[in-house]
Amino acid sequence: MDVKQSFLLAVKSLAVSKMRALLTMLGIIIGVAAVIVIISLGDGMQKLMSDQFDKLGANLIQVSVFSAGSSREATVDDMYQLVEKNPKYLSAVSPYVSVSASSVRTPNGTFTPSNLLGVSEDYAEIRALTLDQGRFLQYVDVLRSQKVCVVGSYVNQEYFGGAALGQTLGLNGYSYTVVGVLAETAESRKGTEDDAVLIPYTNAEKLNSVAGAVSYYQMYMLSGTSKDTATAARSIIEKRLDTIYGVSDGDSSPYMVITSAEMLDMMNTMMDTMMVVLVAIAGISLLVGGIGIMNIMLVSVSERTREIGIRKSLGAKRRDIRGQFIIEAATTSAIGGVIGIVLGILMANLAGVLIESLMSGDAEFTAVISLGAISVAFGVSVGVGVLFGYLPANKAAKLNPIDALRYE
Repeated sequence: MDVKQSFLLAVKSLAVSKMRALLTMLGIIIGVAAVIVIISLGDGMQKLMSDQFDKLGANLIQVSVFSAGSSREATVDDMYQLVEKNPKYLSAVSPYVSVSASSVRTPNGTFTPSNLLGVSEDYAEIRALTLDQGRFLQYVDVLRSQKVCVVGSYVNQEYFGGAALGQTLGLNGYSYTVVGVLAETAESRKGTEDDAVLIPYTNAEKLNSVAGAVSYYQMYMLSGTSKDTATAARSIIEKRLDTIYGVSDGDSSPYMVITSAEMLDMMNTMMDTMMVVLVAIAGISLLVGGIGIMNIMLVSVSERTREIGIRKSLGAKRRDIRGQFIIEAATTSAIGGVIGIVLGILMANLAGVLIESLMSGDAEFTAVISLGAISVAFGVSVGVGVLFGYLPANKAAKLNPIDALRYE
């Protein structure tokens, strides 16, 4: 009996006992579907993170300087001097101060912006921001702590009716004049970058001081001259901070410097680790499915003992009997794998839509169905059938034809 005949016989056997076949495949179906869903959502999450980091800029460098409690601390001037002395590697720097304010008062009501930040005049260049109206913060605004601000398109439309330029808003008891409106970047929705109010960082530090907000660290955003020089720029920043704090090899650093590429690599590593664990858990279903196939095939061998005896008496060899039952087991698991793949794709797309509906901000999430994941899932399902079908097939092949013919 050739492979084609064995396959047709396996399909016919499954069609005769549909319910038993479905229950046999259930573990394979669940396992394959789970693997497809996990890999698709994981790839979708990695794509989302990659897109978000691309928006930040491939040459972005973030520096967090923690208070060391020493007489010498890194200052804003130190960071500016660092950029001035290394124009080949660094192009701009901006302090990044989160303002502690419960609400912002406007003529049309009060609100709490998602991004209430103190920045420098270089922040727009670092983040590649564009203006829809007015101007961005200037050096003189920062130097003189002038009470001016730039708002996002959501704030402009929602609280100023599209006419924020030149109007004032209240921030912790102080009136700030809107001198610029940022262009829309995230469909002007709540919780996105369009929901922002930017003020000079010198003002932000004073507001936090008045509010009693104690900061044990400072944050800076720097822009490397290119993606290729980001690593070298990172080394320059670290050497300068080591000199300021007197850090030697082996000492713990009171700062952290990280590039956008490194942040993405860290997130991808975490995602890969989590996906491996989840896929391993989903693999348990495949193991259970394989055991189910082995049990059913053992039952099938018992039910067809006389058939095996007849075939052997007519000249069938051990490899023929073994091959028939292995093909039947592989066919069962392969059909279960196909059903699992279809179910997994449907569930992954549904989960992707649900996740995106629950997400805030401008992020767009889509489950990524990869051909590689489908191929691996199908291959594993067939492999499970062959692996767990071998024992029953081998048992059938070793049956004595005389004893098999006498079996009732």
